[in-house]
Order: sequence, then structure tokens, then C-alpha cells
Amino acid sequence: MTILMLKPELHHKIWGGTQLKQFNYQLDSDRVGEAWVIAAHQNGVSTIINGSYQGQTLSQLWQEHPELFGGHDADEKFPLLVKILDANENLSIQVHPNDKQSSENFGKTESWYILDAKPGAQLYYGHHAKDAKELTELVDQRDWDKLLRTLPVKRGDFFYVPAGTFHALGSGILALEIQQSSDTTYRFYDFDRLDKKTNQPRPLQIEEALAVTKVPHVDPILNQRTRIQDNTIIMRLLTSPKFTIDRLSIRGESHFNQHHKYELFNVIDGDLSLTDGQATYQLKKGDNFIMLKDTGNYMITGDGEIIVSFVTPKSYQKQELAYLDN
Repeated sequence: MTILMLKPELHHKIWGGTQLKQFNYQLDSDRVGEAWVIAAHQNGVSTIINGSYQGQTLSQLWQEHPELFGGHDADEKFPLLVKILDANENLSIQVHPNDKQSSENFGKTESWYILDAKPGAQLYYGHHAKDAKELTELVDQRDWDKLLRTLPVKRGDFFYVPAGTFHALGSGILALEIQQSSDTTYRFYDFDRLDKKTNQPRPLQIEEALAVTKVPHVDPILNQRTRIQDNTIIMRLLTSPKFTIDRLSIRGESHFNQHHKYELFNVIDGDLSLTDGQATYQLKKGDNFIMLKDTGNYMITGDGEIIVSFVTPKSYQKQELAYLDN
């Protein structure tokens, strides 16, 4: 067995909506904000839906069969977490700690690939404070208009959000989020809204957020490039210290080699089939899977888009990294 097909876990959010239906997910409310589509975290986990491991969680398989993933230490966590987010309303203005600052011993560097955006949609990315003193003053004064930096977004945009970066998705955005497997978030501001369940504001963690925010904000430089593989255009969206991301635009039969211990696949559009040495898998928008170690050669045919991510190998460190996390 070389392919693990996964069932996502859905999470209700105050800012969520119903747009995840388009990925063939069965929603039980009109406030579903997140689908944890490839996850092995204590707060959310994917379930295997094919083959001999059907019914097991990704966490179980990672712990009990490390050899399938190329081997790892007994106490090592599954390093990545992939979500699809439906920002029906603005998310809170927030920041995440890095590996050294996080109580999980795992920071939360993340990225967004914009799957869809309503006309006029924007996101919050970075801030305008020149130094820590100005940052603290603007937060204390709640002068969000002066502090916050907004960017217009459209379908197909990509953003890298290293730990320590002010950020939030704005309303009307659907995004694929690839991140470190952490759920630690510090909120600065939540637009003064009330949680309908409690009729109270959601908690803020301003002191913790100030302590981990990078000042001044500097946009990362992304070393993006494109290559052709048979009938597929492969765009390298990101090579970061924590993960590497490619976008595959497939327009016919294409042949590939699996080069890494394991790779994460998210089908974001189209109808495709994947054939490896053991089986053929029919793929559609909303499907998510892990390609395990030693898959070797495989073929994808059809018309569609796939996002592929993997842990950045150490060999990339000197060759390709354009931006390093602190």
C-alpha cells in the first residue's frame, strides 16, 4: 500500500460558513470554518478511508508504523497540518510563536493558497509599527487602522506566514492552509464580536502576542519558479525551513517520481486518476491523501489542480532557502 486516502475532521468556528460543501464535505451547520484534511494533532485528526489501515487515524499509523513514513523517533510528532478554511467573516488578528516560544515545542509557521475570494476580499498581513514601542502603543490605543496592513487577494494567490507575523484571513476568502502541526494562536483583536454560544467576547492573549511578534514586519522573499513535467506545469510556491509546496496544473498524462519520504496531496480542482505500482485511484476536488515512502514511479492523468507539500529536506537548506525563520 502506497496511498493513504484521508477523511477530514470538520471544525465549527464563529467566523465559518458553508463553502466547504463544494469540496464534497458533509456539513452539519452553517458555521463550519475549518476542514482538517491532513491532520495528526490532539485537537484534530484525519481518518484513513482505504486499504488495510482503513478506520485507523493518521496519528495511530504514524505512531505504530513509522517505517511507512521513512522512519522517525518514537516521540516525534507528525510535522505538518493541512486545512481548508472558509472565512465567511474575518478571522481574528493573531500571531503564532516559533518553535522555541511555543508551549507545544512546535511553532506555527503557516501558508495560504487562496482557493477562492469574493470581489474586494482582503487579508491582514503584517503591520506598520517601526519598533516594539510603537507596536505596543498602537495595540494599547486600539488604533487598528493605523497598525494593520491589508492586502487585496484573488484566487491563486499565495502567502507565506512565518511565525511572528501579524495576520488574518478576511471575509469572503476560501484558503488551503499548510502549516506546522501546532494549534497555538495568540489573538490581538477579534473585531469586538461576541461568541453566540456564550454572549461573551473570545479571549485575547495580547501580552503573549506582543512577546512573539516580529518588529518591524518584513515580507519574506519567495524563490518561486516553474517547470514542465510531461503535460503538467509545476510551480514551486515555497521552499521554507519547515515545508516545501508545489502546485501541479495537470492537463493530460504525466509521469512522476516520488523523491521524498512521504508527500501530502490536496486535490483542489478537477477530475484525475493516479496510478502507482499497485492500484489506480480516482481523484476529485476535495480529496486528500499521503503518498508513502518508496512509491517510486506514478502517473496522473486528467485535468485538474493539486497542491503537494512535504517536509523540507536538509539538503535544501543551503541550496534553495530564500527566507529563514527566526
